[in-house]
Amino acid sequence: MIAPPPYDSAAWQHASRRMLAKMLAEFAYEEVIAPEPEPQDTLSDGTAADGTRPYRVDLGDGTVYRFRARRGAYGSWQVDPAGITPTGDPLDFLTRGHASVLGLSGDTTGHLIRELLATLRADVRLDAGALPAAALADLDYAELEGHQTGHPWLVANKGRIGFSDADAARWAPEARRQHRLPWIAVHRDLAAYRGISTLASPVVLYEQELAPDTLDAFRHAVADRDRDPDDYLFLPVHPWQWEQIVAPLFAPALADATIIHLTTDSDLRTAQQSIRTFLNSSRPQRRTVKLPLSVLNTLVYRGLPTERTLAAPAVTSWVHGLRDHDRFLRDEARVILLGEVASVTVAHPQFDALPTVPYQYRELLGCIWREPLGPCLDPGERARTLASLLHTDPSGRAFTAELVERSGLPPRIWLRHLFAALLPPLLHFLYRYGTVFSPHGENAIVVFDENDIPVRLAVKDFVDDINVSAEPLPELRSMPAEVREVLLTEPPEFLTQFIHSGLFVGVLRYLGPICERQLGVPEGDFWTLVREEILRHQERFPELKERFALFDLLTPRIERLCLNRNRLHLDGYRDRAERPHAAVHGTVPNPLHQP
Repeated sequence: MIAPPPYDSAAWQHASRRMLAKMLAEFAYEEVIAPEPEPQDTLSDGTAADGTRPYRVDLGDGTVYRFRARRGAYGSWQVDPAGITPTGDPLDFLTRGHASVLGLSGDTTGHLIRELLATLRADVRLDAGALPAAALADLDYAELEGHQTGHPWLVANKGRIGFSDADAARWAPEARRQHRLPWIAVHRDLAAYRGISTLASPVVLYEQELAPDTLDAFRHAVADRDRDPDDYLFLPVHPWQWEQIVAPLFAPALADATIIHLTTDSDLRTAQQSIRTFLNSSRPQRRTVKLPLSVLNTLVYRGLPTERTLAAPAVTSWVHGLRDHDRFLRDEARVILLGEVASVTVAHPQFDALPTVPYQYRELLGCIWREPLGPCLDPGERARTLASLLHTDPSGRAFTAELVERSGLPPRIWLRHLFAALLPPLLHFLYRYGTVFSPHGENAIVVFDENDIPVRLAVKDFVDDINVSAEPLPELRSMPAEVREVLLTEPPEFLTQFIHSGLFVGVLRYLGPICERQLGVPEGDFWTLVREEILRHQERFPELKERFALFDLLTPRIERLCLNRNRLHLDGYRDRAERPHAAVHGTVPNPLHQP
């Protein structure tokens, strides 16, 4: 656990300058702002040795922000935090330019300032307990999660609207605290269970996840209310969700013992980057639990959609079947798919009967049990989320640079191993089965050997983020109806966006500049290595040539998906009946189009 940060002016200013640089960079990338080059004399364009050039943003009130930036892949911007004038305060920039330049309404501006302040508060907490890259490299998967700094693309990436400051200090992943979760019993009139074939009965799940005396205590607690324990399903609940949501909004069900509050199972659990997901620290071989949390963070409230929660085990069985019957995925790529193997959903008597109410009220209570990562690893292997490769320690050393040094490999060779671990399974699912995951930094997990060389890929949360081709493919004909009903379908030309935006734009466009600065691999060479891995995979499966054209990752340009624009211009902070999605704004050049 880390202590609350002191209210230190220097620490706050450091975090603020970093956020303002990110705000300028990402708003410029999404064309929310349009920085202009500073006028230079005819003999120089102002480019410095580090590749940066001077730019300006005129706010229209006499204030001109000036900064140095370098342009990168996909039309991205890399802004130097040190040289921003007149101020390093993102809130001042937002206040001055919210209407004239950013085009924000007053209500959106107010909520955004709240999210930015909460994010800054979390950033200061993280800075106060930051470790050097060498120490981070020695941490295990769960511990390393507590040191990550959040989504690299979204500016307000730790807003967590709904949490108080004390809540964040207790429940956020950077708090690095372990918790015992309470359980509840819910009558089957409200609750439904689903499981894969080996967990078809909830009794089997509970016998694997609960100690015998704990399960007996749960059953006796129900019987003590003059109810039949066999009529109830058991599930853990997030304590914050219990206090803030379940206790008040399910009060009638609590009054008539349709829901019964139980004790904890005594296992200590650690919150992961998604906030609502907990790894079992006491018994790592037991499953991870994913719980709804009615907190607005990044783009959505972190609840559990009922239909997808019910279908999670069926989707898991289908995707596992694709892998297990495919020699390449099973034996060569050896991809790990952390299946969501069991679920309980709990309907709200009123909200779930009203499809037009805000979606947050239809995702209030339930649980998904996910396979743990540890048992999937071979001896000597260790795992780290892809997001960790973007981390930079207080001295400026990149976590990736530390791992490359430990591997003993030249940087380009190490990167080839990284791309060979990440891309082939994702490409094979796309080309062979018209199926994509959302391989962003949190969902994609890199597995390393004992020498810190990347060797294969693990994927989690794929039930929530899996999408399939709207183009009819023979390989999709065997998809069960219950799976087909919940998976989103997209046209082939958009299906590739999940790899572009989730992996290439969402992770690698940040990793490329890190590798140039700290590994001596020019950004152009970095993307050439990515392209070569794609072409290598295509050469490996010439029989899928038509699919390479159908799902073309090498087009000259791609659509620009915008995550910040959704909050700023598309949805703001309004309630809506369906979950929001990323905005699309124009196109950007594709660095994979040609070497």
